[in-house]
Amino acid sequence: MENKIYSNRDKDLVLVRRLKRGDYKAFDLLLLKYQSRVVGLALKFVKDLQIAEDIAQESFLKAYKSINSFREESAFYTWIYRITVNTSKNYLTSKNRKKELSESDINKLEDSEDIFDIPGGSSPEEILSANNLREVIMESLTNLPEDIRTAISLREFEGLTYEEISEVLDCPIGTVRSRIFRGREIMQERISPILNQDNKLNKSSK
Repeated sequence: MENKIYSNRDKDLVLVRRLKRGDYKAFDLLLLKYQSRVVGLALKFVKDLQIAEDIAQESFLKAYKSINSFREESAFYTWIYRITVNTSKNYLTSKNRKKELSESDINKLEDSEDIFDIPGGSSPEEILSANNLREVIMESLTNLPEDIRTAISLREFEGLTYEEISEVLDCPIGTVRSRIFRGREIMQERISPILNQDNKLNKSSK
């Protein structure tokens, strides 16, 4: 008998189809699978765990009620992320959007250094330096504008493609790329002094 290898997306689709047929246990499985991620995404907006959990609960409730409108050519996780983003934005009604970057600036994105790759090390000094860098990265991420922070989080922490982020945020891929580029640029300005200081220390110790 031939064994079939199902992707994560295929497994979710099986559960969605079961839910559409009235198997409510399938929804429980989807909830367990994505609850922590949805809370984490909401937390990027509201910065309050209790509120983020409420937003997550509301998002799953919306997904449950509208499951029959889910298009099976889409991935469930992009759909629930999109619902979460919209629910979070509805909670934050006073946010202003920033001006998008020009297309010429976007082209610089591919050549930018990956600021989320934190160099490792075994010595106490290297470990301390990595921890300090990680703190600065997370602080910089928290202080980014809402739309940029969301795009960066979906890309770097959830591993979504530009196309998937575009679907989640309901915006063109070019807009996604510009937000991620601007976020990386802002964070790089905060992180570069620390990296330069570490490089000087490493050279002086040799």
